[in-house]
Amino acid sequence: MTRPTVLLGMSGGVDSSVAAALLVRQGYDVHGVTLQVWEHEDDTVAASKKWEERGCCKVGIARYVAQTLKIPHEVVDTKQA
Repeated sequence: MTRPTVLLGMSGGVDSSVAAALLVRQGYDVHGVTLQVWEHEDDTVAASKKWEERGCCKVGIARYVAQTLKIPHEVVDTKQA
């Protein structure tokens, strides 16, 4: 029996991270994706900014969550589309 596949948008925030963990726990084949719709900035630059000045999505955190859950994760650069 094949597991149902879910494509999950991952921002690196709590909501999408918990959703990924719950779906994995429930047996879904989860694939994470982060849409990059802003200019990429180095993590050290982002860390030096105030929270409200940072981009909406934390690619590094989303990637870490995906690795921890052992699910594939892709970053799609939508600026080039």
